[in-house]
Amino acid sequence: MNSEPHEGHLKQPLSDRTWYAGIAGLAVLGWLAYGQLVPFSEWITAQFPVERHSHTGEAIAFFAYDVPKVLLLLTGIVFVTGVLRSWFSPEKTRTILAGKREIWGYPLAALLGVFTPFCSCSSVPLFIGFVSAGIPLGVTFSFLIAGPMVGPVGLGLLYGLVGWKIATIYLVFGFAIATVSGFVLGKMGLERFLQDWVREMTAAPVGDLPEEQISFVDRLKTGAEQVREIVGKVWIWVLVGIGIGAAIHGYVPEAMMLKIMGGEAWWSVPAAVVVGVPMYTNAAGVIPIVEALLGKGAALGTTLAFMMSVIALSLPEMIILKQVLTLRLIAIFIAVVSVGILATGYLFNFLL
Repeated sequence: MNSEPHEGHLKQPLSDRTWYAGIAGLAVLGWLAYGQLVPFSEWITAQFPVERHSHTGEAIAFFAYDVPKVLLLLTGIVFVTGVLRSWFSPEKTRTILAGKREIWGYPLAALLGVFTPFCSCSSVPLFIGFVSAGIPLGVTFSFLIAGPMVGPVGLGLLYGLVGWKIATIYLVFGFAIATVSGFVLGKMGLERFLQDWVREMTAAPVGDLPEEQISFVDRLKTGAEQVREIVGKVWIWVLVGIGIGAAIHGYVPEAMMLKIMGGEAWWSVPAAVVVGVPMYTNAAGVIPIVEALLGKGAALGTTLAFMMSVIALSLPEMIILKQVLTLRLIAIFIAVVSVGILATGYLFNFLL
């Protein structure tokens, strides 16, 4: 009679130890694999009947190096942010924003967007939840802009691929664009341009949320589940993005890239934004393209403007938002955010 509870009690710590050992082992394997990326890419390239330093050889080496690199970074970052999300749920985000004065709501909403792993797939239900909670529309826009533009996955990948200086620059200006754009949109009184069914929703009260008592192993399981869901959805776009980056790296002449995105022509920044908007990708897919563009000598400001437009103003996200915003409000949203992106591009091309 007493043996069964005793055995069940012994099994749980063993399961916990297995999780801890498994995560630690995978982390070590990932770190070791990361250190072997260069010889691995050279070995892969050598398997093809091409000259190593030819256009095709350079493209193959770039692809073979960046695919495992980005997937390793993506897996690690998504796992960590998934664990963090177990403490920082969308409901808690909503509660925090609903209880703040509007003037502080803009930077706070942008900051929450920076530190929470919400992608465009989550933007519509979060947007509806925020609006129904009575959170000001401009504050909600600050979160909506910052979430995909400067979220932890994109920042982590950007840091790993192009270094901390560019990643920090991107973070500062992405945060500023989200905050200022939300403030401007909030002062324009645009609530009347929400879809009718959203405006007619009754604001739901937001009370104190009970603290969930879950174990750390459960949080690790949440992180693993996030890896399965998110990496499982975006890996194909990682390959597409790296493929485009490899083609740019190997085949696009440096002189041509400098002419289009070198920053000397006044139209290079708006051209980069126009090119970026219809692209169907996310931070994980666009960062390898950014890495290749910078390697070809593209201007930093123009490249950052391109990246911001791809992530913050992508056509797929606009299609999703059409469920809650009218076309007029979407157009205003694009215009305001574009002004911030263009200002960032021109400023950095001027300074650097």
